[in-house]
Amino acid sequence: KKNKGSHGVDGMQVNELLSFLKQHGKALIEEIATEKYKPQPVRRVEIPKPNGGVRLLGIPTVVDRFIQQAIAQVLIKVYDKEFSKNSYGFRPGRNAHMAVKKAKEYINEGYTWVVDIDLEKFFDRVNHDVLMSILAKKIKDKRVLRLIRKYLESGVMIGGLYTKTEEGTPQGRPISPLLSNILLDVLDKELEARGHKFCRYADDCNIYVKSQRAGKRVMESITKFLEKRLKLKVNKEKSAVDRPWRRKFLGFSFYLKKDEIRIRPHEKSIKRLKDKIREITNRNIGISMEIRIKRLNFLVVGWVNYFKIADMKAKLNEIDRWTRRRLRACIWKQWKKNKTRFKNLKRLGIPEHKAWQFANTRKGYWRISNSPILSKTLNNQYCLNQGFKTFSMQYTKLNLT
Repeated sequence: KKNKGSHGVDGMQVNELLSFLKQHGKALIEEIATEKYKPQPVRRVEIPKPNGGVRLLGIPTVVDRFIQQAIAQVLIKVYDKEFSKNSYGFRPGRNAHMAVKKAKEYINEGYTWVVDIDLEKFFDRVNHDVLMSILAKKIKDKRVLRLIRKYLESGVMIGGLYTKTEEGTPQGRPISPLLSNILLDVLDKELEARGHKFCRYADDCNIYVKSQRAGKRVMESITKFLEKRLKLKVNKEKSAVDRPWRRKFLGFSFYLKKDEIRIRPHEKSIKRLKDKIREITNRNIGISMEIRIKRLNFLVVGWVNYFKIADMKAKLNEIDRWTRRRLRACIWKQWKKNKTRFKNLKRLGIPEHKAWQFANTRKGYWRISNSPILSKTLNNQYCLNQGFKTFSMQYTKLNLT
């Protein structure tokens, strides 16, 4: 409810679940206990990826999400305590920041080559038989195993047409992250047995070694293990043996400063951020400045909260200057009429003759946004007064607390 989750194929909304359970809860429990319950197909949604292509998301019905969450809450207590300390994704008390900091630690210890393994369409390629054989080693209640199998094979609805699922555990299901960790824990145990330094966050796995030669050897042997033992496919185009500061890990990268490896946001993460700012500050979209700044603030808080462990003060100052310029272009366009521009410039302290001269300029919006007169009037303080939370201020605030 908090996430305002979408409906599944039956159209039931999240806020309708409680009344449904009050009316049908006992019958639902009976169906599950006697193995008569049949999960419904997931609703397939395509989410565009920043680098092109789409990520396939499966949205189960609200009832199926509720049941899967119940399964996950019990199984996580069984499995999590035995998971590797090098696994950081979708686990209580662990997060991406811990994975990136551990990677930094390994690099500073001299493991300056990374085996960056990319699993091709991991959530869509999970082999059901391999996963079920792993689950059967620990789960002794056959009813639970059969229910999980039903969920794996429940199929998807695409444009009103049903498609059977013979592999994969779609992203969007509450149980999918746990199942992915259970499957990939086999990889973790293999890497630990070989004595490797590694960090894994869901299907993102980086192994740190001391030479390129060792990296190539590890890449070859681990690729064979993943493809033969776990029936997964390694994307050879996206996987690589390289220096960590040339690769992206969970949106972060690294750099050298005073003989120490430090954390920074990857260039692609900065580019993606700028694309989002461009979208919000597109002056051809007719929205009020209040809504525009509200959307920007939402982006600022979320982005800085995620990347706060990186060194990026200078970069954020640069992004703030660029964002303010884009906001000035939006404001100048919204003022539109010469009389409005004249009146607002005068109100902001510009002498009458200068205000009139500037209000009648024929220069384009982007060019005028960088002019001394707008830089002086629609400055940092003006944007702050409008409610804009700058990236650098949010970063400083988080690093002081």
